[in-house]
Amino acid sequence: MNSSLQRPKVIVTRRLPDVVETRMAELFDVTLNLTDTPYTREQLIEAVQTADVLVPTVTDKIDRQVIEAAGPQLKLIANFGAGTNHIDMKAIGEKKIPVTNTPGVLTNDTADLALSLLLAVPRRILEGEKILREGKWTGWTPTFLMGQRLQGKRLGIVGMGRIGQAVAKRAKAFDIAVHYHNRSRLPQEIEADLEATFWADLDQMIGRMDFISINCPLTEETHHLFNRERLKKLQSHAILINTARGEIIDEEALADMLEMKRIAGAGLDVFEQEPEINPKLLELDNVVLLPHMGSATIEGRQAMGDKVLINIQSFMDGHRSPDRVIPE
Repeated sequence: MNSSLQRPKVIVTRRLPDVVETRMAELFDVTLNLTDTPYTREQLIEAVQTADVLVPTVTDKIDRQVIEAAGPQLKLIANFGAGTNHIDMKAIGEKKIPVTNTPGVLTNDTADLALSLLLAVPRRILEGEKILREGKWTGWTPTFLMGQRLQGKRLGIVGMGRIGQAVAKRAKAFDIAVHYHNRSRLPQEIEADLEATFWADLDQMIGRMDFISINCPLTEETHHLFNRERLKKLQSHAILINTARGEIIDEEALADMLEMKRIAGAGLDVFEQEPEINPKLLELDNVVLLPHMGSATIEGRQAMGDKVLINIQSFMDGHRSPDRVIPE
């Protein structure tokens, strides 16, 4: 970036942790969103026409129309979050606007939540909590709320990147056998450490698993990766966990399968039409629904903010931002 631009105009689209916003105010000419109201399309277009640096989040749809409206002063999009599927990266490449993200700092938080769902769904924890709160519990009985034991089961992980491997380590501690499908096979030493079995064919794997954890990114290839046909390949006692992106699952098909008990249960932290939830899912007892809180720890969100600050400052200083995302 031009060294004469000492305090670039930075527009932040959502409320960030106080410590992050305070540091931004010290370093940049920053516009904060103190009401935390999501930006409209018109506000996004105005932002890219006035900001030197835009700091969006997953709730902002930075599509071709927004990108093409960007003024020449927009030098960087520093995304607050690891995923960039809400940004049209093809249009970004054509416009030659650098984009950064915040990878790595959310791995353990997201993996922890995936394991929380993997515990909550088969053990029917939320069902029991609901019965208790509603005053419907009449006392212990031998057959009340029987769920599934985790030990000795098989977990199929779809997407064995940082988060997938972190999920595998946690599953291993519960004596769950780890299987995985990935675009490329892991090195032998990592497979050995995780005691993980590789499947090149996703369909062959999922039909043999007791639990499935989705941890792959959302791309054109993974959109509706779990469509109705593929969901039918799951065993009737199988449980599906998704902490990646909602669009990877055909949500309508999943709701139908859960309603018919063709699948035993699901744990979802992400949804296809966020923040809208399929009404069918809201009526089902065999699904645990969480409001996209996989990275919602104090430490994780502050670490995300630190990465945004470093990416912006590095770019200002004329260096390559450490978390530059290269369009395919």
